[in-house]
Amino acid sequence: MNEITIQAENLVYRYGSLTAVDGISFTVAKGEILGFLGPNGAGKTTAVGMLTGQLKPYQGSAHLLGRDVTQNIAHIQSQIGVCFETTNLYEQMSGVENLKLFARLFDISDFDTASLIRRVGLDGRGGDRVEGYSKGMKQRLMVARALINRPAILFLDEPTEGLDPVSAEAIRDLILEEQARGATIFLTTHDMHEADRLSDRVAFISQGKIEALDTPHNLKQRYGRRIIRVQVESQGGVLEDRLIPLDQTDTADQVAELFRNEQVVTVHSEEASLEDIFIQVTGQRLTQ
Repeated sequence: MNEITIQAENLVYRYGSLTAVDGISFTVAKGEILGFLGPNGAGKTTAVGMLTGQLKPYQGSAHLLGRDVTQNIAHIQSQIGVCFETTNLYEQMSGVENLKLFARLFDISDFDTASLIRRVGLDGRGGDRVEGYSKGMKQRLMVARALINRPAILFLDEPTEGLDPVSAEAIRDLILEEQARGATIFLTTHDMHEADRLSDRVAFISQGKIEALDTPHNLKQRYGRRIIRVQVESQGGVLEDRLIPLDQTDTADQVAELFRNEQVVTVHSEEASLEDIFIQVTGQRLTQ
């Protein structure tokens, strides 16, 4: 049986009369990437706050690395890395100085600053003030800061939100490198493509509740509808789509009939996206 590194049991958190997280339970195994997938305001960040000891649950419990978070905050926080969507760097300091300050705060001395700067693609810019960094560079420095202690569990909250493609790809590569090292990754996002690409399993969270939790493949098989999209050209030169269910007994006959009777331009098979399935399961869109 895989070692469990994160265990949440009936977690509840409220902001006044608003229940932000409403009785969620799940486990994450060592070396697994769990995508916590939901729109803004679904409860993702609040859940991370409870798991990392920044918020105390109104009800339920969270265990990391076999220890109750509320009873072992100092130990657990020394074993995890956290990167939030909101940048909280010291702008007047250099990238290297930011990393060294953070390391001193946590009494970490045995880390290679130059190697870490290089890993996040900031080689040659580590000595520059952070105020001159682009958003993507700041986000990569935030990830580097979360890696200083070689965490057993890495919490990433919308790590590629609003980044250019190159910066986003660099962070995705880092996530996979950390997984290969053996770290557990808890990835909160509303980016369906990112979750599908990176996650071993995904949890759909909506209005504070987990509505589904499984591998992307299993969710697509359970809820999705595979189709063949055939683009045909009408007599007036207008391109039109014909959609044929892929799993019916007469699928091949329907495709053959289109080729006999229509001017076929393109043929593509498609499966449901995670967003399609999220809408089907929760009645909400991932982006609102």
